[in-house]
Amino acid sequence: MRVTKRTNIAMRVLMFCAANTGRLATKAEIALACNASENHLAQVINQLAQLGFLHTQRGRNGGLELARPAGEIVIGDVFRALEAPVPLAECFADVDNTCPLTEACRLRVALTDAANAFYATLDPITLDALVCDNAPLIDILHASAPCRGIPQHAPLESA
Repeated sequence: MRVTKRTNIAMRVLMFCAANTGRLATKAEIALACNASENHLAQVINQLAQLGFLHTQRGRNGGLELARPAGEIVIGDVFRALEAPVPLAECFADVDNTCPLTEACRLRVALTDAANAFYATLDPITLDALVCDNAPLIDILHASAPCRGIPQHAPLESA
């Protein structure tokens, strides 16, 4: 399974906000730290706000922040919300499906099971588990006060 660029950037935005709690982050500083264009970020930020992951504030002193604590943001939920609309294969598309095997294809069932297993693997992971106690990430994101007010969880083990 390949993660879309939109989901990749969304995770960067969420991690940036989690690493910079207690203040509003700007689109420009996120773009710089996360190596993303401001135009692409604007689309992703808008979608994350509509999905309830981010709170945005317009105006001169505006910016964005997490809509809820990082410990309450489940990575599987983020991926499902952003990746589910993207067909895994042609046979999953409502339109433009020209595959003649769709009705009898067992591969479609296997791919559905594989996608569900992928999301299930991400379900135990919260945003704070990705950010808290991750000094190299905090350095990259130039965070001043990481994990303030976020319950500490055991860091993820590297595979």
